Amino acid sequence: MKFGVVVFPGSNCDHDAYHAISKHAGQPVDFIWHQDTDLSRYDAVIVPGGFSYGDYLRAGALARFSPVMRSLKEFAASGRYVFGICNGFQILCEAGLLPGALRRNAGLHFVCKHVYLKLENSNTPFTSELEPGKVLSIPIAHAEGDFTCDDVTYNRLEENGQVVFRYCDAQGEITPEANPNGSRDAIAGICNENRNVLGMMPHPERACEPLLGSNDGRDIFRSLTNTIHRLAA
Repeated sequence: MKFGVVVFPGSNCDHDAYHAISKHAGQPVDFIWHQDTDLSRYDAVIVPGGFSYGDYLRAGALARFSPVMRSLKEFAASGRYVFGICNGFQILCEAGLLPGALRRNAGLHFVCKHVYLKLENSNTPFTSELEPGKVLSIPIAHAEGDFTCDDVTYNRLEENGQVVFRYCDAQGEITPEANPNGSRDAIAGICNENRNVLGMMPHPERACEPLLGSNDGRDIFRSLTNTIHRLAA
């Protein structure tokens, strides 16, 4: 098994993701420069957070044209796993690997704090080690995290169980006050219909050790690792 972490100009969470995979999932991992196109040796690829291309046009809008993204689309179409975190989520939406779009936060401010997430779907490769309905404490750090989509897309997400995480309070209640960016129906993370592509705005790689305030993100990486192990067996 091998993981890859894509590095764009402006990525700043690539080493965090590398650390989470190597230490907490215990798997070999490489950095993948955004101009590389050979993903054949990887089982899963992480598109990390940061400010790809400085977010000068729109978060993720320039990164979608990097050479690696053409290969990543083929990679996902083959059934292998893609995990986009924060700016990585934005890139996956811009590239059409996930539906919807991310807009400026409702308050128009950058928000950096721990939030609570409610697990809405444990039937994915990324959440199989988590109990349904579990409440996670995971930090956010973004200015463009307001997930939006049209009604047709939203209904499809709901019907197919593609909403994986929602913002909530400490008791797991979905409330407007617990939504840090104005995302539609408090959506914090979604997957594609085939369940092999996940995007989420919060940073689970920053919540893998108690020293950081929470280790709730660790089981997301371990879930994916165990899924790949089971399929290989």
